[in-house]
Amino acid sequence: MTPGQDRAVANATHRLEQLSWPQAQRAARTPGSTVVWPIGAFEQHGPQLPLGTDALFADRLLDAVLNRLGTDRPIWRLPLQSFGFSPEHQSFPGTLSLPAELLIAQLVVLGGQLAALGFERLLFFNGHGGQIALLQVAARQLRAAHPAMAVLPCFLWSGPPGLAELLPEPERSQGLHAGQAETSLMLHLAPELVGPERPVDGQLAAAPPPGWSLEGAVPEAWLMADLSSSGVIGDTREASAALGDALFERLVSGWQTLLEDLLASDWPPR
Repeated sequence: MTPGQDRAVANATHRLEQLSWPQAQRAARTPGSTVVWPIGAFEQHGPQLPLGTDALFADRLLDAVLNRLGTDRPIWRLPLQSFGFSPEHQSFPGTLSLPAELLIAQLVVLGGQLAALGFERLLFFNGHGGQIALLQVAARQLRAAHPAMAVLPCFLWSGPPGLAELLPEPERSQGLHAGQAETSLMLHLAPELVGPERPVDGQLAAAPPPGWSLEGAVPEAWLMADLSSSGVIGDTREASAALGDALFERLVSGWQTLLEDLLASDWPPR
């Protein structure tokens, strides 16, 4: 199926907002009932990618995964949360960022209402790397307030195997934002949204001390303006729709397997 066909089928079967209230009540009371909330961001992605890149990825990948799961699984999705926490990009025009406390409050309040309805699991399907830790905090607060509902804060680029082997070094470890991977995935999903520029930017003026890095075990709270004039950290010159297709397939098949295993289990313990 094409990405558009994936979306059409998923929209017809797994969207919580398309249920009536009795249907939603029955869905919540189904054993293993799971809600997935796609969460993106509204931030610059260089001169070649749209502001809604992370949101588009979370939305379309989730639809493709849900379509492959079939119509009989107790899993439903919420509408896309398009705005996220992106202060590192606010020096670039177009970036719109929520305060951390406001986004956490939104996740905790609405997640609590899903828990009260009776859903057993809530999974944050996050497309923006800059808010991973924030969503983990929100998940912990939500779980503490509603211990009967499991909360899983997931990052869509982490979990599925085999992604790294598709990317060459140093792009694999240093292409942190709007680089080869994201540009390629957008060329596959929405090529009409990709501009002609192919920046190479965000190279560090000086290497960090041994053991230190922009992200990783000993990270730094970097701002995009510290590193890049284009808004890109990486090398986009070899981006292609073919690479995007390969990334898409591994992301979708990887998350399909992860969700199938989750739905077949009683994990996580509550």
